[in-house]
Amino acid sequence: MAVRPPISQLDAHLGYWLRYVSNHVSHAFALRLERSGVTVAEWVLLRELYDVDALPPSRIADRLGMTRGAVTKLADRLIVKALVAREADAHDRRAQTLALTKKGEKLVPDLALLADKNDVEFFGHLTHEERAGLEQLLRALVERCGVQKIPVS
Repeated sequence: MAVRPPISQLDAHLGYWLRYVSNHVSHAFALRLERSGVTVAEWVLLRELYDVDALPPSRIADRLGMTRGAVTKLADRLIVKALVAREADAHDRRAQTLALTKKGEKLVPDLALLADKNDVEFFGHLTHEERAGLEQLLRALVERCGVQKIPVS
């Protein structure tokens, strides 16, 4: 039998621990949202629309780092759920915009509370300084690595 060179353990990598925590945080949040009939990706689009009157799908795609096709598919699902409406753009009838319906406007704050509860569940034990330090490190990594896309799954 050939001698194998020693290699690092999986848990010797920071990426392992980031993914481990991220998977658990994301899974718990997905379960919370599922009870409301919304996926994480749908939540991201709903939240993006919450602070604006309406946006064209192309702008949403650019802002979220998603493809236009992915935004269209999400919008189609949310339209069926009566949470988003697709309308002709007021300035260019050929273009379309997406906006929250009244039902969508009412749901987003409830979903935001679920996000807040999920954060508290996983990070509530951290001191203010620990949380701020962790966020600062993660934001620095995002910037340094040039990450542009918002994770939606």
